[in-house]
Amino acid sequence: MNFLIVGIGGIIGSLARFCLGNLVNKKFKSLFPLGTFIINITGALLLGILSSSHISRNFYILLCDGFLGAYTTFSSFMYEDFKLFQLKYKLHAYTYVIMTTLIGLAFYALGTRITYYAGF
Repeated sequence: MNFLIVGIGGIIGSLARFCLGNLVNKKFKSLFPLGTFIINITGALLLGILSSSHISRNFYILLCDGFLGAYTTFSSFMYEDFKLFQLKYKLHAYTYVIMTTLIGLAFYALGTRITYYAGF
């Protein structure tokens, strides 16, 4: 049963990532991979909220393992950063790694605080 729950969440998460990433990248043309950055940061925020709330195990599997597992994208993050280095945009590459890591951690922590103050 858990495989089905993860699969359903994964389908929805990957579609959300694909649509949001394309929308952001079309709207904001940039060397900086803004679409993946926004996806990973919002995913960190949602994971902070969900992992610190009192949701059922099945709901956690659906949203965290399934949806957010497919929505956030470490592989795209690595690929885009590697490409920035290959193209000699080292400042962009370092900025991307540092911002994604630090802001991702901050948004995860913010998500846990939101859950705490909202009383979930």
